Amino acid sequence: MGKIGASELIINSDGSIFHLHLKPHEISDTIILVGDPGRVEMISSFFDSKEFRRESREFVTVTGTYKGKRLTVLSTGIGTDNIDVVVNELDALVNIDFQTREIKDEKKSLRILRIGTCGAIQPDIPIGSFIFSHISIGCDGLLNWYGNRENVTIPDMEEAFVKHTGWNSHLPSPYFIKASEELADLFKDDTVKGVTISASGFYGPQGRVVRLPLAMPDMVEKFETFRFGEYRITNFEMEGSALAGLSRQLGHRAGTVCCAIANRYHKGAAPDYKPYVEKLVKLALDKLTK
Repeated sequence: MGKIGASELIINSDGSIFHLHLKPHEISDTIILVGDPGRVEMISSFFDSKEFRRESREFVTVTGTYKGKRLTVLSTGIGTDNIDVVVNELDALVNIDFQTREIKDEKKSLRILRIGTCGAIQPDIPIGSFIFSHISIGCDGLLNWYGNRENVTIPDMEEAFVKHTGWNSHLPSPYFIKASEELADLFKDDTVKGVTISASGFYGPQGRVVRLPLAMPDMVEKFETFRFGEYRITNFEMEGSALAGLSRQLGHRAGTVCCAIANRYHKGAAPDYKPYVEKLVKLALDKLTK
């Protein structure tokens, strides 16, 4: 492939990657992603020690140790567009030589776990449940901008989903991605087995009606009733599909685990959800470092 042009991979004058402002040696091989920058502070408060804290736009990073093992926690902000920035830049930090601007011969595989919040759509998943996204459904369209998506997607499940929902042709083509088997196995005894919609917004794209009508008025009901073998759709969130898809293509091991802070079927929510999230964070930290 040769050298990567300066306009394609922007490296800051201090040797850090453009958006994250991180240098290759500053991230660990295990990375926790969160949406909210404030959650970085909460998670890193459990660390034994901290090497540094970096802040650039919505991207806040802390690298440190927990139970003697090195971890990095990084905020992404909201949405799959930010995940596109974060995953590509994390990959560049470990798999591109910043001096020669060439892809390294020997590739590194990062372990990336997103910890977030979500809304459950099945009646038997109560608020406070932890859901690990074994499969993420990208309704955002991001992965469709990359070549060879069919190498990492589940086409027969996509086809069944489009047929069941009567998918609106004006919407992005949905894609289905499996999480890292390693991470799924790590959380299997403590989480609901999830098939998760990654939406491109919080209101209309998740079937919420405030003042504007929906292009697919029965969307949430269609999602709730979809079945494919042993699988059913369990929840909504906004980042997991891009994380799973880009990581699969780049050779990283990624997954998303979320705390349900609302149940769309019962129309209930828990605005004071922080204790649930803190419990999930402690579980994840112990799982990732045992």
